[in-house]
Amino acid sequence: MNFSPEQVQAARDTVYAVMPPTPQYAWPMLCERLGAKVWVKHENHTPAGAFKVRGGLTYFANLAASGAGQRGVITATRGNHGQSVGFASRKYDLEATIVVPHGNSIEKNAAMRTLGATLIEHGDDFQAAREYAIALSQERNLHMVPSFHHDLIRGVMTYWLEFFESFPRGEEPEVVFVPIGQGSGFCAAVAARAFTGARSALVGVVSAHATTYLDSFRAGHIVQAPVSTQLADGMACRIADQEALEVVLASAHDVVAVTDDEVANAMRVLFSDTHNVAEGAGAAGLAAAIAQQDRWRGKTIGFALTGGNVDSAVFARVLSPA
Repeated sequence: MNFSPEQVQAARDTVYAVMPPTPQYAWPMLCERLGAKVWVKHENHTPAGAFKVRGGLTYFANLAASGAGQRGVITATRGNHGQSVGFASRKYDLEATIVVPHGNSIEKNAAMRTLGATLIEHGDDFQAAREYAIALSQERNLHMVPSFHHDLIRGVMTYWLEFFESFPRGEEPEVVFVPIGQGSGFCAAVAARAFTGARSALVGVVSAHATTYLDSFRAGHIVQAPVSTQLADGMACRIADQEALEVVLASAHDVVAVTDDEVANAMRVLFSDTHNVAEGAGAAGLAAAIAQQDRWRGKTIGFALTGGNVDSAVFARVLSPA
């Protein structure tokens, strides 16, 4: 997936008109724990607490320029994509309706409402919410904002550009662990790697309780998989996106799965070693790095703390396991 210099610069201009680049650190305690140089890209420090806001800004900039969506927009989400839509729709003065599954994060729901979005609860998982949102978009003549789109990827790509461009050419991390939900984050990493000429291996990370991308990677075609994760809601995808899967198949060094217990441990490690709060999906990259630490010991590795939007009660349980 390639973008022209003009497309990339337009995305940078749109994103940086609203927010600065996010920080990136090699935290000493984390490096010591893994026996490697570990670079953490802090996408939990965006205005919406997660990387998705970048994609929303670029998508809505193009939407506003095209004149579409003026009667309002609708989307489906487990939270961070919805906050991105709410944030960007408010900037462009569009009414936003967001469909979430029942039992969704209380605090992510509250954040979306605070941004002015109208929330509808429907279905037991993201896929059911997505299908309902598509139906409502047609019924109400609303613009359906997808979870995977090139304009979203261009915006998300800006954080991976910041990451790869921070290293001298040829000195990038040997491996970068990238969580996969619907696929925009991984595709953005691939695009940024190609644009910068970086040579890092990209390892996709899925929840062991939502394995559509892992199963599809192994099979070479889309394989649906049930979703049962209780912690990594940002990775709770039941059906892989075809275009995203093609990118994963072509560009992933590997795809690995992490359990909720491994994710919880990574959330605790991030808090103890860096004093940053991570949601489940936000800690997945570290969970995979810990699981593979013997393989990469003495190397330079990287991952993004992709979001910190975890409910207080959930985080309290993670920090105080029984």
